[in-house]
Amino acid sequence: MSVLAIGVSHRSAPVEVLESVALDRQGVTKLLDDVPSSDEIAEAVVVATCNRLELYLDTATFHGGVEDASALLSLHTGAPIELLTPYLYVHYGDRAVSHLFHVVSGLDSMVVGEAQILGQVRDAFRLAQTSGATGRVLTELFQSALRVGKRAHAETGIDAAGRSLVTLGLASVLPEVGAEGWSTGQVGGSSWRELVHGARALVIGAGSMAALAAATLQREGVDVVVANRTLGHGAGLADAVGGRAVPMSEIPTVLDDVDLVLSCTGAAGVVLPYDTVADAMSRRGGRPLGIVDLALPHDVDAGVAELPGVVLADLARLSTAADDDVTDARSMADDVAAVRAIVTDEVAAFASARRAAQVAPTVVALRSMADDVVDTELTRMSGRLPELDERTRAEVARTVRRVVDKLLHQPTVRVKELAAQPDGASYEAALRELFALDRRAIDAVAKPDPVTDTEGSTKT
Repeated sequence: MSVLAIGVSHRSAPVEVLESVALDRQGVTKLLDDVPSSDEIAEAVVVATCNRLELYLDTATFHGGVEDASALLSLHTGAPIELLTPYLYVHYGDRAVSHLFHVVSGLDSMVVGEAQILGQVRDAFRLAQTSGATGRVLTELFQSALRVGKRAHAETGIDAAGRSLVTLGLASVLPEVGAEGWSTGQVGGSSWRELVHGARALVIGAGSMAALAAATLQREGVDVVVANRTLGHGAGLADAVGGRAVPMSEIPTVLDDVDLVLSCTGAAGVVLPYDTVADAMSRRGGRPLGIVDLALPHDVDAGVAELPGVVLADLARLSTAADDDVTDARSMADDVAAVRAIVTDEVAAFASARRAAQVAPTVVALRSMADDVVDTELTRMSGRLPELDERTRAEVARTVRRVVDKLLHQPTVRVKELAAQPDGASYEAALRELFALDRRAIDAVAKPDPVTDTEGSTKT
């Protein structure tokens, strides 16, 4: 079995295509539940964020895995294969491992270095575990990936190299809104932090991105109002940032007083319609309104950007802003280079460990065969020399086993070392052929045992 990564992201597709294939948590769960119907796919993890949808799979064959994965994507997103195909990218084997390590380190994000992807990948892995879609292969891969992501953020300045989508969105809309007197009378300065200080903001949603937005705003001295379909969840987030919660039905009223709106609900349709914003602008006395739409599909009717006084930043605009963001480019380049070096080293180490692990069942099968031979010969000796006392028999048995262990020690140690090299599979094959090992015995040893996830629970 080999690792396959297939997906679509902001790097391969325009926002309208990403919107058409967006999956919420329920959609991801349904996809994972369908994985057992594939003869090609043994394990699966689905990473679905606001700007990517990726499947990581343990597959029997490359072509079969791509075909079944494409069919699953089409079925569960409702997007025809012919629409998906031009935008899909595929990575296999070590390249799939490298891609995941780049993703979790923030190197493949719309905003290079953003740390949110690490938590999103962790959540995707846990959901796949809960759904029973993971086994030893992807468990080892994702545990390694999460460790690589933590290392990248701990050992480099990649966190500061790029801005999160939240801060990028604020930096995009605030200069145009101008802070020409917030609701509180505050007039800002030049940076987005100076501009936002003293503002009032409406955060729509209570998920991870909405929570990040609320926390970011609260740290900068912004009064936050949270609107969410489940008022209890909204109240929990509002309490955490010292704000207040309102039901979705009160959004039209709240729009009269706030200066900023950040929305990321994961809803299937628009939650902030054109008419709602237009009516609010007619009551605001000319005060501008900045709107950051971080949702996919989008939460805010795109037409509101045409309303006088409204500045809208959605994912399409933020993608361009991210490409144009060259602040402190030299430092950023150094941090990116440092993370790339970490990823390169970790991919090589992971590949080496996998190759070494693949020879382990053959080594175990060889030693098991040797034990069987020793047991057979000792039984035969007992029949031929019945006069031997138990003490002598035990000493002979220990001596024979020591001899066999010493004869096998160096070859098995060396084959493990050699197997870790790029051409290591040939050494495992040679060992198998030289000792005429039964393939069924090796496969029996290689059968996955229960694995322990990152939370300490055991799964089979």
